[in-house]
Amino acid sequence: MKILLICSKIFYDRLTYFKLELENMGHEVFMPNCWDCPETEAKYRGTAEHSKWKSRMIKHSEEVISNMDAVLVLNYDKNGQKNYIGGATFLEVYDAFRLGKKIYFINPLPEGMLKDELIAFNPIIINGDLKSIK
Repeated sequence: MKILLICSKIFYDRLTYFKLELENMGHEVFMPNCWDCPETEAKYRGTAEHSKWKSRMIKHSEEVISNMDAVLVLNYDKNGQKNYIGGATFLEVYDAFRLGKKIYFINPLPEGMLKDELIAFNPIIINGDLKSIK
């Protein structure tokens, strides 16, 4: 299966582990935008180019997701928020839903105002068990 890993930039240090594990299971794994250079967005913050750059990244994610079989959301605790997902990750999950892709969450869904929408996307919660990805 072709799987895109998606998460907040703060979790990028965990991506290589998941990529290798999933590849060892026979999956083809793709990394999120700027995973190898997470400071890229910081170069644009506070400039007129930031919204243009962000827009390109959102559109690019949709194109990448359209070629995937599934997405795996790495939702860990961040700044006191349990199983955090940010705005860009939410949009990627929405794209996966809209495009009919399988959606896996490594941890249970976060509580909050978007939980109903996340539930509606019919994600598969794997509770850290990568063997659940099929």
